Amino acid sequence: MSPTLEFASALIARPSVTPDDQGCQLLLAARLEPLGFVIEHLRFGDVDNLWARRGSRKPSFVFAGHTDVVPPGPLDKWTSAPFDPVIRDGYLYGRGAADMKGSIAAMVTACERFIAEHADHQGSIAFLITSDEEGPSVNGTIKVIEVLQSRGEQIDWCLVGEPSSKDQVGDTIKNGRRGSLNGVLEIIGKQGHVAYPQLADNPIHRAAPALAELCTVEWDAGNDFFPPTSFQISNVRAGSGTENVIPGSLQVMFNLRFSTESTADSIRTRVEEILTRHGLDYVITWKVSGEPFLTPVGELVDAARAAIKSSVGIETVVSTSGGTSDGRFIAPTGAQVVELGPLNDTIHKINECVHAEELDKLSVIYEEILKHLLT
Repeated sequence: MSPTLEFASALIARPSVTPDDQGCQLLLAARLEPLGFVIEHLRFGDVDNLWARRGSRKPSFVFAGHTDVVPPGPLDKWTSAPFDPVIRDGYLYGRGAADMKGSIAAMVTACERFIAEHADHQGSIAFLITSDEEGPSVNGTIKVIEVLQSRGEQIDWCLVGEPSSKDQVGDTIKNGRRGSLNGVLEIIGKQGHVAYPQLADNPIHRAAPALAELCTVEWDAGNDFFPPTSFQISNVRAGSGTENVIPGSLQVMFNLRFSTESTADSIRTRVEEILTRHGLDYVITWKVSGEPFLTPVGELVDAARAAIKSSVGIETVVSTSGGTSDGRFIAPTGAQVVELGPLNDTIHKINECVHAEELDKLSVIYEEILKHLLT
């Protein structure tokens, strides 16, 4: 078993369901400290975070990721225990294999080889690791960034190890993400008997035309990097569960994934204008999960492309698809950010896995990126 697979297995064996790190970051620190990294354990609330840095010179290259994983789900559906790493038919199985303990292991072994050959490399290398990415994301990366900014530490380049690949490792990298705006809407009506609708006010009937309009609005046309902004209803709840009662209120949860052509403020204004125009009595609560960010083609994207080409012989696609990531907290500091990791086809699923050989290839790609930027 390769060093990358061995370390990935050691991490997977620790059931670090959000936000419980289960000692993963201690394992990571034990590998990094002998390489000359200065280790800082930063705990906020119930969340463990690790900041490890080798060198103090600029430019700084940061590997970012998370040790927490989502719950495994029904254990009897797994072919092997989710926290008992197993290599079967060429794949490493276990919760977190792809998202993203495999990437963290590849980062570490890439650094070990790179530093062995380039002990006096240019700039500095750092790791920013949290146990709060799969959860609320309030005491993790965002808090570490606040600490770094308070003492003037600037990240120049950041590689987030999120599983970005589609068919083979390195075929897709993410150079940005859409913003995410959540809304919880309550339409207020008047409860009554279905046989006497004139004495009630059905909030479902009232809301239907407005919701239909929201589903068909063209928020923007997107641009060369982002698809158009999309609106999706994720939950609808009303009524007491009986057939003969008109509900007194309707709750609708929805999300908009928005491009850089829109802002959270412009979307909020437009949604509320539509609701008001339809004469609805409503209350709405908004939450921005992340603002859109984009790293234009430049040093980091070029280095990633070149590393993938030289390591696995393919041209990579640059994309902004998918959900949010902790890159949304790092990019606003002025850092160039890309996401590059293994295949994402089994993440959060039963029998999560990653191809063993491709995990080793990922480590080589990471090493090549370091060579391109720091030698």
